[in-house]
Amino acid sequence: MVVALSPELDIASQGATPKEALSNLKEAVELFLETASPAELEGRLSEESWTTQFETEYAPA
Repeated sequence: MVVALSPELDIASQGATPKEALSNLKEAVELFLETASPAELEGRLSEESWTTQFETEYAPA
């Protein structure tokens, strides 16, 4: 399972592949933007965002 996240809006989705997770996230963001009130949007959007990405490896228990 792959998780996709939009930290700016605090919306996440998932899929079996990265492509599916991204597609599902796009749909979730579109639905949110169609239905959110202006106050909800203002509360979630901030000019003070910092995002990074990294990869790591782990050993299953």
